[in-house]
Amino acid sequence: MKFSVSKELLVTPLQLVSGAVEKRQTLPVLANLLLKVENGQLIITATDLEIEMSSSIPLEGEYIEGDITVPARKLLDICKSLSGDKPITVQLEENRLKLSSGRNRFSLSTISAQEFPNIEEAIFDVTIDVDSQALKALFDKTQFAMALQDVRYYLNGMLVEVNSQKLLSVATDGHRLALSSMTLAKPVSEDLIQAIVPRKGILEAGKLLSSNQQTCTLSLSSNHIRIVLGDFVFTSKLIDGRFPEYDKVLPKNAQRLLVAEKDKLRDAFQRASILCNEKFRGVRLNIEDNKLSIHANNPEQEEAEIELDVDYSSEALEIGFNVGYLLDALNAIKSENVRFNLGDASSSVLIENAEDSDSLYVVMPMRL
Repeated sequence: MKFSVSKELLVTPLQLVSGAVEKRQTLPVLANLLLKVENGQLIITATDLEIEMSSSIPLEGEYIEGDITVPARKLLDICKSLSGDKPITVQLEENRLKLSSGRNRFSLSTISAQEFPNIEEAIFDVTIDVDSQALKALFDKTQFAMALQDVRYYLNGMLVEVNSQKLLSVATDGHRLALSSMTLAKPVSEDLIQAIVPRKGILEAGKLLSSNQQTCTLSLSSNHIRIVLGDFVFTSKLIDGRFPEYDKVLPKNAQRLLVAEKDKLRDAFQRASILCNEKFRGVRLNIEDNKLSIHANNPEQEEAEIELDVDYSSEALEIGFNVGYLLDALNAIKSENVRFNLGDASSSVLIENAEDSDSLYVVMPMRL
């Protein structure tokens, strides 16, 4: 195997693909990248057995076809450290990968390409074309609500749902829920397809979608999700489980309505959070007659009280929330004003953009 390529063409694909490499791998080959030269292209692939990332780079000049795996981190660090004006020549010699660029020479250990595992091929039920930035925004609006190492394994990821007209993302950790939707440019024939994508898959897909502003192809099967963006292919296994029926979580008895300027409300919560209990992060809200009072205290007997003018004409309400959950929702909303749909002191709040409702955030109350 032999090829030459410029640093400019090589480093970005290496960085993106290396995100799939598992840092605490059980198999040595999972710390490696698969390099494959065929049909005038260099194909770089990484996997952790759950997700797989690959990128194709067109080669110019002479090359010799072949394949091998090499340590991902070392290869990336070497390529990043080289100056950009000299091409990088890579050649396989006696189970060693030799890299040269200008007056620099490196020799890397290898593992046979036959030991590199591949995610099994999937037959996809639905394939849609989506603007990559719109898909990235859809993920960004909900991914913060994914659970982290919850025993309810189906919460440690994001629900991606396709119905005939819309693409939805939903995440919940059992204490809050985030939902966002976008209208598809072309309706799909399938009634409803749901996929629970693992946390790492969502985070790595987000990095890929940030790298390129163009249309991507999103495909879903019963076991896999695939995103094809230019020369990159991202594939992830799905979490096998039943996601909670999110429709039942959305508050139905929200007869009290509060509207406020998002930036002022967020700043007030941030100030109050300075003196709230670091473990429970609770704040108490007192709402009456166009006024919101935010109270926070901690075990050191320190207190904060912040008042804010809001649009609220319902009966008075006192209710507690985790301030971190409220701030996450407000940071995800991109509008001037936000709307809080409130029930009683024991009911969840539904937070949404005051101008439209493409994203919804539900936060359960706390007893303080």
